[in-house]
Amino acid sequence: MSTASEVIETINARAKEVGVRVRLHAAEIDGARRIGIDEHTPVVTASVFKVPIALELARQGADGGLDLGEPVTVPPGHPTPSPYGLATFRHEITMSWYDLAILMIGISDNVATDLILARVGKDSTEKSLRRLGFEYTTVPQDCGEVLGSIGKDLGISYEDDEKALSELSIERIQALRALQPEHSCATTAEEITRLLGLIWRDEAASPTACADVRRWLELQVWPHRLRSGFPDDGIRVSGKTGTLPSVRNEVGVVEYPDGGRYAVGIFTDAVDGRSRVPERDAFIGFAAAQAVEWLRLPEAGGE
Repeated sequence: MSTASEVIETINARAKEVGVRVRLHAAEIDGARRIGIDEHTPVVTASVFKVPIALELARQGADGGLDLGEPVTVPPGHPTPSPYGLATFRHEITMSWYDLAILMIGISDNVATDLILARVGKDSTEKSLRRLGFEYTTVPQDCGEVLGSIGKDLGISYEDDEKALSELSIERIQALRALQPEHSCATTAEEITRLLGLIWRDEAASPTACADVRRWLELQVWPHRLRSGFPDDGIRVSGKTGTLPSVRNEVGVVEYPDGGRYAVGIFTDAVDGRSRVPERDAFIGFAAAQAVEWLRLPEAGGE
């Protein structure tokens, strides 16, 4: 039977093979078992920061601060770049705040995210995070500001020059403000799994608000990272990815038919800025499966 140290060694060995460094935390939602790798080290969230934004939207909706069904008209040409969703639309569209949240989480729509964050407010989002006891999880910027800082730091367009970004030296990539937790949206692997646990136990906000966030996370479409580690159709995986140059992340909750529920946060940074490296995406599923399988062992202990 594997020990926690052996599981960590296996995960780190695979990380080295695919060319990434990993920060990880996995924890039982309904128990005390957990396992981690540098889980208290601040990390850049990339689009994982959309989880606390979603929670704030759901909280305000459930508390009466806004109407999740209110129609929002979005004209084409929003300045925030996004490879998916509203940024690609040619015509004006009207949808609700609830539907915008589906786009924000489901396909990581940056325009939907910035519209939502402008509505709920950065200050309110930060206050909610502090009220819940989080020290490092922070949302000081929206998507446009994060991506805009990359353009300013490099003097090139982030959204239009993927090839140029992939050819940059890793030293120049790592110097980007967007990749430094103290200058960008940040969390730790332990804090984000704790947040997910609060959401799944209806403790982060009202049960109605938490149910909305769970639903949005369940609708995420990407199968190539966290979900790739759990191919059994009977296992439910809800999550949120995050991607920036050299950064691949995903956080989420894995639910088994026997009732076992596990929060997982995996953050990786690579030895280069290539964007199309499928083995690095699959590593997230591998690492999550290793951690969760250990948590499910009868004799699994603490960290």
